[in-house]
Amino acid sequence: MTNPIKYAYRLDIAGADQLTEREAIALLHDDALAWVHLDGTHPQARPWIEEHLAYLDPHAISALLAEETRPRATRIGEGFLVILRGVNLNEGAEAEDMVSVRAWVDAHRIVTVSRRRMRAIEDLIEMLRGGTVMNAGGFLALLAERLAVRIDGFGRELDDFSDTLEAEVAGTPEASLRRRLVDHRLRSITFRRYVAPQRDALEALAMSEGGGPIGPEDRRRLQETHDRMTRMIEDLDAMRERLTVLREELAGQLSDRLNRNMYLISIISAVFLPLGFLTGLFGVNVGGMPGVEAPLAFWWLCGGMGAIFAVQIALLLRLRWV
Repeated sequence: MTNPIKYAYRLDIAGADQLTEREAIALLHDDALAWVHLDGTHPQARPWIEEHLAYLDPHAISALLAEETRPRATRIGEGFLVILRGVNLNEGAEAEDMVSVRAWVDAHRIVTVSRRRMRAIEDLIEMLRGGTVMNAGGFLALLAERLAVRIDGFGRELDDFSDTLEAEVAGTPEASLRRRLVDHRLRSITFRRYVAPQRDALEALAMSEGGGPIGPEDRRRLQETHDRMTRMIEDLDAMRERLTVLREELAGQLSDRLNRNMYLISIISAVFLPLGFLTGLFGVNVGGMPGVEAPLAFWWLCGGMGAIFAVQIALLLRLRWV
């Protein structure tokens, strides 16, 4: 690939084919609404943007190409710098390690950049190929919606796994369950850390006024997606508290099991302590031991220890220690 363009489309006509680099560059300087999606890892990404999108604010260019980003939406002049995140569905990756899409959006051009594959971008391409026509605000609203759909799906997976862990804790939990519970709680915390600022970014877009590329209908759709993210964060907060309670319950159950085992060991030790004393005493190899010459002395000793054992068990039962 000689240039960093992955996708380029005109958005204001139905069924537009993918643009060539020359066509994309021409439309980015025209009044027609064009969208260019760039590979942020391409070595020519920065030179290409600096050459063909020199009219962008320098801070916007830096944000589009930054390796580490945080969801946000900032109005710059007549356009918006928008950074959003989506669930990481790439092979071998953790879903909660969300991938970012950075976008410059104004009334006549949209430039998006991502460093990894994003399914939401592919959804938009399918819509365009299917004949969907959209303006700049509609593009943003659709992008936020497609990201939210997969975020919701992953949130439901986390919630379902929480139900599974709760059932295991309520049953007969194993010690390994504690590690799984902690890992799951860390996943939900990491996921929330990315979703919370996305909610704030969507709120900033939904509340934007005074012209620009986002119209009233687009703001309404963005507000719906913002509400969806708000509910997701509330669910994640409830899940975190729920997992904390489960962890405490699991710790209590494991502690009770350990205490029961230690109690059983203590009872066994208490029962066999006097018997062990007797066997040790009569096992010494010194002169003067009683019963050495008596053929029934061994059976007398066994009978005596049996009687002591019976008395101990009766005493423990009377005291309700067993």
